[in-house]
Amino acid sequence: MTGRILLIEDEEKLARFVELELSYEGYQVDKAGDGRTGLAMLEAGEYDLLLLDIMLPELSGMEVLRRVRRSSNLPVIMLTARDSVVDKVTGLDSGADDYVTKPFAIEELLARIRTALRVRGGAAPGAVLRLGRLTLDVAGHAAAMDSTPLDLTKKEFDLLRYMLENKGIVLTRDALLQHVWGYEYDGENSVVGVYIRFLRTKLDEAFGVHYIHTVRGVGYIMKEGTP
Repeated sequence: MTGRILLIEDEEKLARFVELELSYEGYQVDKAGDGRTGLAMLEAGEYDLLLLDIMLPELSGMEVLRRVRRSSNLPVIMLTARDSVVDKVTGLDSGADDYVTKPFAIEELLARIRTALRVRGGAAPGAVLRLGRLTLDVAGHAAAMDSTPLDLTKKEFDLLRYMLENKGIVLTRDALLQHVWGYEYDGENSVVGVYIRFLRTKLDEAFGVHYIHTVRGVGYIMKEGTP
């Protein structure tokens, strides 16, 4: 496995440990000890993934994430000692792909990294996905109904993309969590239902279509049809 990773972490011992372990696995790792320096490195270099601590000097991890998401779809895994559902949802809703709570086993982090990089595979970079009146431009990170642009958050876009890539296939909530959020969720999976409602509001309800169907007791399927 190869790839260039930026680690923004102010705990020097932890940063060095992660750097050594990732380097051993074949990744090229750059480090920054504060948010402002890390952001400057991101703007100056090309990276395949960002490991980002939330509690950082200069600029917080959340602020770094918000600035990154203004112009980049770079995979981001948050590293933090916080473990509340609110913190997880805030990070994911702000554009993070995954969330690892300290202390963590390096094997878990490596698995999350592989998953985040794999999720960025999916459809070809220049692909345009379609279903009825709906189009999704993967490269342009844009979606539209007919000629009307859709205002989607990053996570809404990722969820819609994955469902369109698998249209006509019933997707379980666990599968959606694993492939869209980038990890196997071992607790309450209601976050999927929340984002399904967000998409239905912006698609089905706003344009009088019915693309997102619930398969009771199983999950969801993306297809044209009646309620």
